[in-house]
Formats: sequence, structure tokens, C-alpha cells
Amino acid sequence: MSAKRKRPASASSVGGGTRPVVTLLTDFGERDGFVGIVKGVLFGICPEAHVVDLTHEVVPQDVTGGALVLASAVGYFPRRTIHLAVVDPGVGTSRRPILIDTEDFVLVGPDNGLLSLASDRSAVRRVVHLDRAQYFLASPTRTFHARDVFAPVAAHCARGTDPGEMGSPMDGFQRLSLPRPRRVDDGLEGQVIHVDRFGNLICNIGPADLGDFRASGLSISICGVQISEISPHYSSVREGKPLAVWNSWGQLEVAVRNGSAARQLRARSGDRVQVKLRR
Repeated sequence: MSAKRKRPASASSVGGGTRPVVTLLTDFGERDGFVGIVKGVLFGICPEAHVVDLTHEVVPQDVTGGALVLASAVGYFPRRTIHLAVVDPGVGTSRRPILIDTEDFVLVGPDNGLLSLASDRSAVRRVVHLDRAQYFLASPTRTFHARDVFAPVAAHCARGTDPGEMGSPMDGFQRLSLPRPRRVDDGLEGQVIHVDRFGNLICNIGPADLGDFRASGLSISICGVQISEISPHYSSVREGKPLAVWNSWGQLEVAVRNGSAARQLRARSGDRVQVKLRR
């Protein structure tokens, strides 16, 4: 993932006088009423909140995919934005509901790694185990913590409640361990870590991984297809041809102009990517 960026000016504050911003990221989709219900809870507790739908189209139960999208977004919202994220295959189990309070934003969601990549974008001040029921809906269920636990906590936070009041302090939280590319002979070997809705293949290779090798003259191999260079933009090749770019996350991305690389290359997350380098 890319390095931290300069944050926008503050337009949201916990306990401040500006209108609080709350983002939502889930794997709920739009077919059912889950997203609307979560918003209803938020507005019922904090009517002045400005709620932004980051996405509700995370692949169901894809914690890593959700974590990557969340981490790519937190740097573009006003300071002290509250990010409510729920991709929660372990709902109702012993996994903990948590809040991570950082210097720049607040993260609310399950302790399953979903929040961990985003937490690296700002200095963590404290981590809270959300275990104080007075900040939940009455009689919370074991199957809809987004409604019963996370949305009320995010809304109370938006109203100005100190995050430390909503639970017990924690020393740490569950972290995702993304695979790192490895050096092999005259190149790198990495893998696809995310497939977006366009079928673009996002890889675990960034410019810094090239080290003392040159970005010019390298070639990329994936699923039996070889790409001879990194293009400056998607229109650098003819329609239907695969290409590689440094994407907006600062990662190597394999795409097909006006098409789907995932479908055309029959590729998916976890597939190997090889980069041949030259000094």
C-alpha cells in the first residue's frame, strides 16, 4: 500500500462544533435492508451526522479485501472522521468489537484484522474493547452487530462521547499479514491481493520493492501472459490488450483496456505475479 498522504483540513471532530462525518464500509450489498437499518440507527442517535457510503460491495466475508479498500480511503476524509467498517464472518463468536482511536480518525468494527491496515495510516492513540452495553441498542442480537453494537458506538462517538468511555482499554488488536514480494534471481515474485469490480488485478508490489532495479525495461508475467512494460495510463495500449500500471493505491496493477483482466486472464486473488527486472 502507498505511504501516508497529507490529510485534508478538518471538517469533522469528535466533540467539536463541526458536522461529524461517518463512513460506512460493509459486505452487505444493496439488495436487503441492512445498510438502511444501520443508517437509521446512526441518525437516531446522531441526526446531524454526515454519512458517506464508502462501499457495500466488498465480496462477502472478504476481510482482506475490505481492509485494503478501507486503508486506501481513510487519508481522503476530513480529520476525525469516524470509519465504521463491518465485514464480519465471525459475528456472534468470541471475536471482540473494537474501536481504534488514531491521531487523525476513529475506526469502529470487528477485531478480525479488518481495521488493521487503515490503522497504519495514522498514529494509534488507544484501542478500546467495546464492552459497555449502555452504548449498544437494547438486547443486541448475535447476528447483526453492525446494527446493535457498531452503529450505536459510532453514533455516540460522532455526538462527542469520548471513545475511552465506551469500553475497556486493550493492548493490541488482530492484524492482517499481507504477503510480501520476494526476490528471485533477476526479479520479484508477488501475488494478486485484490480484484476490483472492473476486474483489475492489484498486486502486492510497489515501486519501493524494485530497490536498485530500474522501472523501465521490466516485464510482468501472470497467468501465462507477459507484459513488457509499465504503462503510464490505461489507454496506453489498444482495446482488449493487457497492461500494467502503478495504480492510485501505489501498487502494481494488471488491467485490460476496456475489459476485465480477471476474466480474460482467468485470474484471481492469490495468483502468482513475476516481475523480471534489470539494473
